[in-house]
Amino acid sequence: MIRICIVEDQTLVRQGLCSMLALAGDMTVVAEAENGEQALTTVPDTRPDVLLLDYRMPRLDGLGVLRALSATSQTQGVPLVPTLILTTFDDDELLLSAVKLGAKGYLLKDVALPVLLEAIRTVAAGGRWLQPTLTDQVQRGVEERCLGREASGDGSITLTTREQEVLRLMAGGFSNREIAGLTTTTEGTVKGYVSNILSKMGVRDRTRAVLKAVEYRLV
Repeated sequence: MIRICIVEDQTLVRQGLCSMLALAGDMTVVAEAENGEQALTTVPDTRPDVLLLDYRMPRLDGLGVLRALSATSQTQGVPLVPTLILTTFDDDELLLSAVKLGAKGYLLKDVALPVLLEAIRTVAAGGRWLQPTLTDQVQRGVEERCLGREASGDGSITLTTREQEVLRLMAGGFSNREIAGLTTTTEGTVKGYVSNILSKMGVRDRTRAVLKAVEYRLV
């Protein structure tokens, strides 16, 4: 029996998921949380086999939950609970951030029930599940990144210490406002750093900057 924890702020959606999963036969919902802060206590207490985690929630969003759970798992030396991100957003930047933080799967909320059940079983068995359309987006980003490297020779990138710090936070999924708070600067200053980073890396958006940073082991 696959033990599942659902973290979703909308009561009707959460109850609907519980009802649908009950029909599977090999799954049981052992815990629920209605916001990210609750998840940080519920998940460690119940240790589910799979965590279904909503992205947009009050108090603490899905990436924030993943970030905190990942830090706890590293500190305590225990595996991170296999996590499936559920969201209404078709966003490859979110996908990259979620996977980098340890998510094993990513699905849009309009996914058919059989696909959701298959994704849960796959993740519970130790595999990954990325919605095909989103995977294609990331693949295109990788291809463009490789073409850019070929065009620029050795692709060496020199960033200042502050730019490296901002890039690492970008890779962690933090917004400009959050980065400003963490680095004790203004949001406008952070935007300037981001602009410099994109220019030096020869990319046009944050997603491609993170992809290239991972390739060159800058983060």
